[in-house]
Amino acid sequence: MRLPLNTQIFLGVFIGVSIGLLFAVLGTDSALTRQGLYLSGLIGNLFIDLLKMVLVPLVFTSIAVGVANLRQHQQMHRVWISTVGFFMLSMTVAIILGLTASNVFEPGKDLSLDLFHNAMNHFEAKQMTLADFIVKFFHGLFINPFAALAQGNVLAIVIFALFLGIALVMGGERYRNILVLLQEGLEIILRMVGWIMRLAPFGIMALLAQLVATQNVELLASLAKFVAVVFGTTLLHAVVVLPLMLYIVTQIKPLHFFRGAREALITAFATSSSSATLPVTLRCTEQHLHVKPEIARFVVPLGATVNMDGTALYEAAAALFIANLAGVELNFVQQLIVFFTAMIAAIGAPSIPSAGMVTMVMVLQSVGLPAEAIAILLPIDRFLDTFRTAVNVQGDMVGSLIVQKLVKGDRQ
Repeated sequence: MRLPLNTQIFLGVFIGVSIGLLFAVLGTDSALTRQGLYLSGLIGNLFIDLLKMVLVPLVFTSIAVGVANLRQHQQMHRVWISTVGFFMLSMTVAIILGLTASNVFEPGKDLSLDLFHNAMNHFEAKQMTLADFIVKFFHGLFINPFAALAQGNVLAIVIFALFLGIALVMGGERYRNILVLLQEGLEIILRMVGWIMRLAPFGIMALLAQLVATQNVELLASLAKFVAVVFGTTLLHAVVVLPLMLYIVTQIKPLHFFRGAREALITAFATSSSSATLPVTLRCTEQHLHVKPEIARFVVPLGATVNMDGTALYEAAAALFIANLAGVELNFVQQLIVFFTAMIAAIGAPSIPSAGMVTMVMVLQSVGLPAEAIAILLPIDRFLDTFRTAVNVQGDMVGSLIVQKLVKGDRQ
């Protein structure tokens, strides 16, 4: 009897962590560890590459078809407002959690920058002001769609797909053949996603084995307080805040949600990429959580691009952590600047592993902290990235359920 995919994935997680611990005990000098890590990297990268292969056509067709299928302008307007409203609210709560926990527990005050002197000396941070980031962000929204598709520029693809979907709605029956073509293209991509998911247990097993085996336990211990604050607040957001929002609006119980979402959450944890996880997220949202395709195919791809609760929380907490290390006390106004900058940075961060590091420089510079200090975060970023990516993906699925309920409620 063939085991269900969920069971296979859980077995993959258990075996992957066990193998990773074995490699860590044997050490990197062991021939078995070297060969095992090489094989794990090969299998894990193959799985991620397969997901990335279908990512661009999936984002393009799902958003265009999702918007076009909303049909009525009023309904499309409600979906858009509800989606953006939820994304802003959830990220606001996440950042407040991160800032509050950092102010209460003050991670970094018991450490010295001298401990990381070498790391900072050998690291050069790219300088980017808030003004430069905003200009670059908006410049990247509207580019040649063919270039965006070829380069895998997800945010630009989302923008073009939104325009195309609206044009299909405005054109009505005149563009029906184009809509049918896009719908059939989406169905083909989703069929391919089903094939790729058969490899998910092996890919997740390999990725987790590699992650566990390559973590620097001593460094994690030295930064334990900061890791604990970020992990604790991220977990609180995932287990309490998002499920509470979901239950208040939809009356869906947390256990029911997590049962339907677990494939996507585990894949997000293993890949540390909400973009790579998108095919799995969309599959779980439609098939397991029973969100209507026209809602899911609009909210989920958009959320994978701009809704980053975990990233926003992490960047806000990290800014205060580095301020404590540097002996700088940020006042209320400076923390307010961190709040807004972290939100903008999270929206603009690419949904790839350790993307938060790309925009973390901007958050630090907004309050005059040394950009080079992110070198301190690099060795622990990969570990924390797994958790915040899972929360990013969870927020997208919760958002799709809430939007569906709000739109349905408005129509009653």
